[in-house]
Amino acid sequence: MSAPTADTVRDALSHVASPGGGANIIAAGIVRHVSVLDGKVSFALEIDPKFAELFEPVRAEAERIVQQIPGVKAVSAVLTAHSDTPTPPEQPPQKPQPHRHSDDGRGRGGKPGGGKHGGPAAPTPQAIPGIKHIVAVASGKGGVGKSTIAVNLAVALSHLGLKVGLLDADIYGPSLPTMMGVTEKPESDGKVLQPIEAFGLKTMSMGMLVPGDSPMIWRGPMVNSALTQMLQDVAWAPLDVLVVDMPPGTGDAQLTLVQRVPVSGAVIVSTPQEIALIDARKGLAMFEKVGVPVFGIVENMAWFELPDGSRNYIFGEGGAKRTAEKLGSPFLGEVPLITDIRQTADEGTPIVAKAPDSAAAKIFADIAIKIRTALEAV
Repeated sequence: MSAPTADTVRDALSHVASPGGGANIIAAGIVRHVSVLDGKVSFALEIDPKFAELFEPVRAEAERIVQQIPGVKAVSAVLTAHSDTPTPPEQPPQKPQPHRHSDDGRGRGGKPGGGKHGGPAAPTPQAIPGIKHIVAVASGKGGVGKSTIAVNLAVALSHLGLKVGLLDADIYGPSLPTMMGVTEKPESDGKVLQPIEAFGLKTMSMGMLVPGDSPMIWRGPMVNSALTQMLQDVAWAPLDVLVVDMPPGTGDAQLTLVQRVPVSGAVIVSTPQEIALIDARKGLAMFEKVGVPVFGIVENMAWFELPDGSRNYIFGEGGAKRTAEKLGSPFLGEVPLITDIRQTADEGTPIVAKAPDSAAAKIFADIAIKIRTALEAV
């Protein structure tokens, strides 16, 4: 039996029809990034985002067809969008609409707190079976080391005896595969993705589903669809806590998370400098506005320790702690600039996993204990 190739995958996909009975998806030019590695197949369907719901059955059928190719072990197909991708017919067939709350991925009238005068109400968050708690690790801006905090915090929570999952919700810049040393692709039965296990965690990231050098040129609806799929179509259970490494900002991804699933609480990450704290305050306010408790603020890159033992406060001293006190939010701890934290993240072995008795790992352990205490009170 010959091993499957990209050509055999494309040939199989040529039997999958586009909506409306037109050309197949290969002839329509919407199949992108076909990858075959050790029997694991991944590809994307690039479409106009306004037809995302219409194309979801096509994506599922494409996965089913490819799964039948001899030698294929797992298949992962994702919907994506690009400004110059072909679109379905001008009047695509209407999909029967079940009775449900209307949700365009932007929340209530395009903003949290809408409703009566702001458009249809947002859907009620639905718990994911087998997951007790969801904790969002967020920041108002990028570059503050949020992913490093999220990864090490998740490992530290698992060291407390909890069953922990880690979801990388940053669609545009997923970093979890690098930080966790994950190179394999998740397996799928066409309906549910199996998370990759690493360092005692169940993990999932868009970086595991598409080639690492492929830019994610996606619009809002596609981000919402991908995040929803990674929340609800992954075999997470059983978990005590799912840690979600959020993308920076206060946009669609954050609203999608709190509207689709019940979030037990959020952790805000910031550096001490005012330019970062401005956005951290926005992030904290956003979670409070949508009714998600903020467990507290972590100050990252708090200082750099010099060879003589003195501290150089490169980004300012104590800014996040003062902000937490001013806003009445718990201060969870300070994480200094330590070479080992950066180096182990780059090498794919989090510091808490590689050196659990180190001073750096103990900082994350202390923060994890505070998070566990907050979860027990929810």
